[in-house]
Amino acid sequence: MGHTGKRVRGGGRGGRGGRGGRRPGSARGGRWREAAGTVAVVADEAGFALLRRRCPTLGFADHAGYLRATEALLRSLAGRHGHTSVALFDPAGFADYCEREGLPPDSPASRARYTAEVAARGATVPYAGQSMDRLLPELRAERHRRDTWELGGDLLAAAGDCADCGAPQARCAFRRAAGLLAGVLERVGPGSHHLVATALPDTAPLAAELTVQIGADGELRVAEPAALALCTVLAVCFATGDPGGLVLRSTPAEPGAQEVRGWSLRARRARPLTAGEVFAAYCTDGATGEPVPPEPGVSYLPAPEPPPTECLRW
Repeated sequence: MGHTGKRVRGGGRGGRGGRGGRRPGSARGGRWREAAGTVAVVADEAGFALLRRRCPTLGFADHAGYLRATEALLRSLAGRHGHTSVALFDPAGFADYCEREGLPPDSPASRARYTAEVAARGATVPYAGQSMDRLLPELRAERHRRDTWELGGDLLAAAGDCADCGAPQARCAFRRAAGLLAGVLERVGPGSHHLVATALPDTAPLAAELTVQIGADGELRVAEPAALALCTVLAVCFATGDPGGLVLRSTPAEPGAQEVRGWSLRARRARPLTAGEVFAAYCTDGATGEPVPPEPGVSYLPAPEPPPTECLRW
C-alpha cells in the first residue's frame, strides 16, 4: 500500500493576524489544512503475497486485513482532507520500478514514490466513500481503459498516413470510429445501451465497454473516458484493417426483452450482422463450438446498416 499527499498549513505566528486577532475565515488557532493525495491498493491476494515477500515489514498478515486497513485509511483521509484518489498498486511493476530507480523495495518512501508515479499516469478513481467491493472493480476498469488507450495509441501511431487523404491514419480512423458510434446511437431508442468493441491485432486483443443512457427526449448520458476508449478500439480496426466487432445490447425504457445487435469490422468496413449471425455468436461456445442455450428474455435482432464513415478528405 502506498500513499502520497500534500499538506498545507497556514496562519503564521500561531495563525493570528494584526494585533493578536484571528485571521478571518481561519480555523481554530488560525490553522487550516488542505490535502490532495493518492492511495494505491493491491487488488488481489496473489499480488499481496508477492508484495509481502518483497516487503517483510509491510505489517499485514493477510489480504483481507490489508483491505480493511486500507478502507479505514481512505475514510480517514476523506474525512480530514476531502479529495482522495485511489490507484492500483502492481507489485510486479513496483519491483521493476525499484530496480530501475535503485530504491529499496521494503520502504514506505519507495512505495509512496511508486504510488506518485502511478497517479501521474492518470489511472485513478476518486474515493467517495464506496466500499472495497465497489472500488476494486472501478479501479480495474479504469486501469483497463488506460491500457487500452496506451496500446491502441501505439498501434494508431504506427499506422502511417491515410491512403485516401494523406492525413495521419490515426486522425482519419478516429473520426470514422466516432462517426460509427454516433450513427449507431442515433438508430436506437430510449433506454440503457451497453456497447462492447473488440479489435484483434497481432500484438494483443483490445476491448472496451461503454454504457449509454438515452432519455425519452433523446438526451444522451455517457461517460467520456469510456467513449474515448471504445472509439480507440474501433479506430484500430479502421486504421490497421485488423478484424474486430461491435456489439450493442439494449434494455428499452419500456418493459420488454433485451435486444442484441452486432457489426463485424473487417477490411476497414463495418458490416451489420444478421439476426442468425448474432444468435450464432451468442449461442455457441467459443472454445468447443457446441451450442449454448439462448439467454431468457433476450431477442437477437439484425443490425441496421451503419452510416458511411468518412476520412478527413470527405
